[in-house]
Amino acid sequence: MFKLEMAVRDYECDLQGVVNNAVYQNYLEHARHEFLLANQVDFAALAAQGIDLMVIRAEVDYKASLRPHDRFYVTVEVVLQGRVKVVFAQNIYKEDGTLVVAAKTYGATVQNGRPVRMTPELLALASQASEAG
Repeated sequence: MFKLEMAVRDYECDLQGVVNNAVYQNYLEHARHEFLLANQVDFAALAAQGIDLMVIRAEVDYKASLRPHDRFYVTVEVVLQGRVKVVFAQNIYKEDGTLVVAAKTYGATVQNGRPVRMTPELLALASQASEAG
């Protein structure tokens, strides 16, 4: 399982003094990108080939709040769903292990606006995850 440590910045909080709900999506996206880069999947290289990995659905359950300067980490696991879809199961935890967000982000590979089979790199990632699980 991939894990990325981060910290809350003051400007990410709303008037209630907690991280704004939309900011959690940024945390999740950043962790997905870092996960892919750590596994040699490069968005720029895919885009150069005309292939885009697009978010098609996001499910986010908010369990607790983060506040300014809280340290936290995001976990990422990937599961292949069919030939063109992938699910990123992600959680955000406070430094002490308290679950903050449980999320599933569904993605699809698209070329010229049409779904296409997963790239070999993404297929390999999903295979590694299913073998480890």
